[in-house]
Amino acid sequence: MRVALVANMNEADPGFVGRSLRRRGYALTDFLREQHADWPSLDGFDLVVALGSGWSTYWDHVAEPVLAEQLLMQEAMARDIPVLGVCFGGQQLSRALGGVVTKAQSTEIGWFSVENVPETAQIAPKVLFDGPWMQWHYDSFSVPSGATALAQSPAGPQAFVCGRALGLQFHPEATETIVKMWSSDDGVEELVGQGIDAEDLLSTTRLQVADSEDRCEALVDWFLSTIAQGHMPQG
Repeated sequence: MRVALVANMNEADPGFVGRSLRRRGYALTDFLREQHADWPSLDGFDLVVALGSGWSTYWDHVAEPVLAEQLLMQEAMARDIPVLGVCFGGQQLSRALGGVVTKAQSTEIGWFSVENVPETAQIAPKVLFDGPWMQWHYDSFSVPSGATALAQSPAGPQAFVCGRALGLQFHPEATETIVKMWSSDDGVEELVGQGIDAEDLLSTTRLQVADSEDRCEALVDWFLSTIAQGHMPQG
């Protein structure tokens, strides 16, 4: 089984999500956003996973690869290939389905819990709310028309499902290595700007990752066994 892993150069680390997929026999192929013109056909692929990015979906200077990713998602969904979008990938999925992406009501960087959407509290999997989950985002997606909202936070929607596609705002894949990478270089300035100490964030991450790996495993299992199989939750 093959996964098209959409990611930026030097950031194509699927972390816990990748580990969960590989344990189930999936082979991952990188679809680098900066090299979108060289992407192979989706023929033979069984799943599309789109990771986060330092980009915003509405930046003019990355409009071409942003559009290419949305078209890839639309093609996958038209071919009944399941799609999992994470953070920027979830925002891209929203836009591919006709939603919009805007500045979030508040920035979320660190470990945050999410809450259920009351209307779908009975159908959303408990694992969505068993956080905290790692967050690192300034933007927020809307829940597209025809999709079902599953989770939210004060910053905006956190999870939605549409057919065989699942969009997430949080980062279930985040390992200590990934958070350390995000917290270095330009990330240092980002954290300072938000009044966050990098060492405090990493210390919290070390305390969280053992449990978050288990939560990610359960989330991937739910996605593959229900959403990816076309078993749309019903309220």
